[in-house]
Amino acid sequence: MTKDSKKQIIIKGAKEHNLQNIDLAIPRDEFIVITGLSGSGKSSLAFDTIYAEGQRRYVESLSAYARQFLGQMKKPEMEYIEGLSPAISIDQKTTKENPRSTVGTITEIYDYLRLLFARIGTPHCPKCGKEISHQTLGQIGDSIIEEGEGKKIHILAPVVRDKKGQHKDVLDDLRNKGFVRARVDGEVRDLEEDIDLPKTYRHSIEVVVDRLKIRKDVDFKRRLVDSLETASEFADGLINVLFSDDGRDYEKKYSEHFACVDCGINFEELTPRMFSFNAPQGACPECNGIGVKMEIDPDLIIPNKNLTLNEGAVTPWAKSNKKENYYHQMLEAVSKHFNFSMDTPFNELTNEQQDIILYGCDDKIPFSFKRRNKSYQVNRQFEGVIPRMERLYIETKSNYSRKYISKFMSDRKCHVCHGKRLRPEVLAVTVGGKSIADVVEMSIKDSYQFFLNLELTDREQFIAKEVLKEIRQRLKFLVDVGLDYLSMARSSGTLSGGEAQRIRLATQIGSGLVGVLYILDEPSIGLHQRDNVKLIETLKRLKNLGNTLIVVEHDEETILSADYVVDIGPGAGEHGGKVVACGTPEEIMESHESVTGQYISRRETIPIPQTRRSGNDESLIIRGARQNNLKNIDVEIPLGKFTCVTGVSGSGKSSLINEILYKGLSGKLNNKFTFAGDYDKIEGVSNIDKIIAIDQKPIGRTPRSNPATYTGVFTDIRDLFAETPEAKARGYKPGRFSFNVKGGRCEACSGDGIVQIEMHFLADVFVPCEVCGGKRYNEETLDIRYKGKNIYEVLEMTVEEALDFFEHIPKIHKKLKTLLDVGLGYMKIGQPATTLSGGEAQRIKLAKELSRSNTGNTLYILDEPTTGLHFADIKRLLSVLARLTDAGNSVVVIEHNLDVIKTADYIIDLGPEGGDGGGKVIATGTPEEIAKSGTYTGEFLQKILSENITPYAKQLVKEKMSK
Repeated sequence: MTKDSKKQIIIKGAKEHNLQNIDLAIPRDEFIVITGLSGSGKSSLAFDTIYAEGQRRYVESLSAYARQFLGQMKKPEMEYIEGLSPAISIDQKTTKENPRSTVGTITEIYDYLRLLFARIGTPHCPKCGKEISHQTLGQIGDSIIEEGEGKKIHILAPVVRDKKGQHKDVLDDLRNKGFVRARVDGEVRDLEEDIDLPKTYRHSIEVVVDRLKIRKDVDFKRRLVDSLETASEFADGLINVLFSDDGRDYEKKYSEHFACVDCGINFEELTPRMFSFNAPQGACPECNGIGVKMEIDPDLIIPNKNLTLNEGAVTPWAKSNKKENYYHQMLEAVSKHFNFSMDTPFNELTNEQQDIILYGCDDKIPFSFKRRNKSYQVNRQFEGVIPRMERLYIETKSNYSRKYISKFMSDRKCHVCHGKRLRPEVLAVTVGGKSIADVVEMSIKDSYQFFLNLELTDREQFIAKEVLKEIRQRLKFLVDVGLDYLSMARSSGTLSGGEAQRIRLATQIGSGLVGVLYILDEPSIGLHQRDNVKLIETLKRLKNLGNTLIVVEHDEETILSADYVVDIGPGAGEHGGKVVACGTPEEIMESHESVTGQYISRRETIPIPQTRRSGNDESLIIRGARQNNLKNIDVEIPLGKFTCVTGVSGSGKSSLINEILYKGLSGKLNNKFTFAGDYDKIEGVSNIDKIIAIDQKPIGRTPRSNPATYTGVFTDIRDLFAETPEAKARGYKPGRFSFNVKGGRCEACSGDGIVQIEMHFLADVFVPCEVCGGKRYNEETLDIRYKGKNIYEVLEMTVEEALDFFEHIPKIHKKLKTLLDVGLGYMKIGQPATTLSGGEAQRIKLAKELSRSNTGNTLYILDEPTTGLHFADIKRLLSVLARLTDAGNSVVVIEHNLDVIKTADYIIDLGPEGGDGGGKVIATGTPEEIAKSGTYTGEFLQKILSENITPYAKQLVKEKMSK
């Protein structure tokens, strides 16, 4: 290592992806921002070069035995890197949709909570609510005798409870101590026999201490207490008693530690595992700790209660409402028997009649039906729509049938634990008057205050001192990164990419590591300007611990707060990949080559519209919105305008727009039912004819999906290749040029171009197919050329290249032009969907909609479309959205970016806070009106409208220039 590399990370000849053989020196132990246009090569430098090489070197440092499981990692294309530290990547990828994963578990706060409740928790009886006290052996003996004279009992001491292993030493010890029998995994066995247990399974072993018949005399009581004392010594106060009475066996557990004398309920000693919903000791037995159960949902069975049975009110049977159909005849027989009409709307039937249709009845109903032109007459009990579908779901062997039935199922709260995931006896343990479920269901802000103000006895304080310190510290980190509106019970699968990234960031700060290279991908995503300063302070704290931070970011405040900025560009794709400028933020502002510098210095700006659109005088009105934290609000959305929905993170924007507006209208306008959020009604639906949500979900989950297939341009390209003289001579049809069907594709990789290698406990590795070399097609197909290019070479073209190549094919040119218009000219048209960012996927969807014929009456919904976009890209995106709006359509955007907000025609500001403190409409109107409202959004908007510069940026520029 050179002398310079001790203070710098030195990169030579980086050529990964579109990087143009760049050389770069980055200071260590500083806060560095890598910025530039979308597709310019920022991630290629930060993640695919610096982080990838750091990981590769770490793997090489492991033993040969460990490396055989990890495999040989690909070296990034470059000459060398010096000065690397161990690297940790915190990217935008959302956490896996594991129903057992929550904010509390991924931050590890829940582990500390389990320990806290196990050590200082106060148990209560789940039946009567009384505090549970310790139980003496005499009290346990009395409780056993009260079960009834003459009953035979086995007194058992649980010496092994649900643990893996063969436990030979335990069994040998019991034999040596003179015990004759033990109950092993529920079966009483003689200890003299050879008991061989599989070591990979969990086992329970209970030694039989004594066998007695209950009597009510003094001698029996004395012997019973002696046996209970022996069992208690062996099992640390736990005693199991097996009762036998006239062939009926039942079991009761007793504890020398905890028991409710009034209700006769006994409890084990509290352990951290009892508070885990991932362990059988703590999980609710009904839902296995998930909190919800997939059940047939009556609202999905009959989504439109205004329909009659003849009109297909019962949706799963709606296609079967022909009179000769079995299900239709079944409903007809039920209606005749209970004297109601098949032409009566479902919501006008009595509650009893509705329940009969949904859940069945006990009556034998005369039922006539035809099968193969033969008539049959039977008396049959009507099973009901829901029980029948539940039975078929369990019994069917058809994946198609199971998939079809699952469309009518939804997650419903477990009726035993009511969504709290834990056993009743565990939920009855409290600290500070609250159960562990109460604590995790609070917002993180409220939870933090609860633990700050928690009053404990001196003994409890001594026991819990270190645990409370960790809990408070970790909750404070989450508050500092702007996540105080979340709860620890929030499922990780419902988090946005930005939220998941900031949670991992807070966890890393909690770990207190020093000398680490952290690489982050746009941590400001989804964050309101109010909370941006908090995030920046958090990043600086991570740096001040003694770490190097490399952040890929477009946010102006983050760029201006950095110690060092690297601007990659000047363009995207093949036009990028160069270091345009690097240095301090003020040096970047002074650079005339840097597009980023031009925007943050205000030499280049996104203009504020001179006039706001007046719309078409129509509107949509949402009445009684109550989804999640929305406070039963009415919201009016003007049509024919560009509307921005703003507010701090967690204020209810997505609940209002995605869960209520989109899902509520999707069924009515798109002829498909979606389970919308909680609201009363939406007025003005007749004013629009179509609703389209353009989100950031992947356009496909396999490498087979790409921009060409998603936009439909690939179909036109395949048709074009099939029309070439060579293809016609060989009899090739368009399907020959598809990598999804046999014929033209490479069969070694089934047209994927890559082969998946399973890596056991690690993520699978993908390598290029050895047969086709990653080209997806066989040699015969690749022989066919159009203007000198084969189908693989066409898919490898960028949008810009393809636009020139297909210049004289209007059908193809039009679709490619829309991809260019949304700023994706750098992207290969055959780029696998799995490699696209959320922002890129969203713009591809936007391009697809732009290429369609315009009705002028469409409502477009976008959720944070500026994710991953540079200032110049945002300017281009706004011109595209303006095109849509100017054509008479309505655009609703959920956004935090002030450049987007200031160009809107109308703003709906929600808040005032996140979580329980939000869910209200606090201001509406034009940007100028919001700027005067006094809301958080208004404060920032006022400055940017009056000075066209964010207040934070202005202050920072002033400070730095004065120096």
